[in-house]
Amino acid sequence: MIWDVVTGFDPTLLLAFIGAGLLLNLTPGADFVFISASGISGGPRVGMAAAVGVNLGILIHIAMASAGLSALLIAFPLAYDVIRYVGAAYLIYLAVQAWRSTGEIGQGKAAPSLWVAVRRGFITNLLNPKTALFIFAFIPQFTDPAIGPIWMQILFLGGIFAGVGFAFALNLGALAGVFTNVLKSRARFLNRFSAVMFAGLAARLVWDR
Repeated sequence: MIWDVVTGFDPTLLLAFIGAGLLLNLTPGADFVFISASGISGGPRVGMAAAVGVNLGILIHIAMASAGLSALLIAFPLAYDVIRYVGAAYLIYLAVQAWRSTGEIGQGKAAPSLWVAVRRGFITNLLNPKTALFIFAFIPQFTDPAIGPIWMQILFLGGIFAGVGFAFALNLGALAGVFTNVLKSRARFLNRFSAVMFAGLAARLVWDR
């Protein structure tokens, strides 16, 4: 059954999903600022520890989405369309926020040790409503009841999302001193590009089904 679920996804939609996840990571936010600040102030190891903590929080969000949303969709089939439209609306919100962004990346307050970096990264992500909303509203858009259990699809997609985000976050933490300076000069362009992509993806989710 797991293999049927994995092979049942449309490769084009999977690529769109991976791309959207990358855009979310590239858009400067609470997690981005915390990881980069930890790397700049504490060095590569602290930056990578912060990335570990952030992604532990993401795994909690994914597990909650898998357990809660799958049960909701089974009990109330109409909830599938509701979640789809809510997710599209949230993507539009992300697009507007990204477009309006000044493009500034602040340094924030870094963690003084590896353990504190992990703990703060975990809490920062777990309490970040943007991450929770993105996972709860976005991942289910790419599920299809016809190819297998919803909870299994959410876990599979969530694993991809977490893996891509973790790879990006580790590199950001390790190379924060150089990488953040580069992004500072290009942050406005990245925000505008992200806005267009999020808006386009929202339109596809609404009209492509």
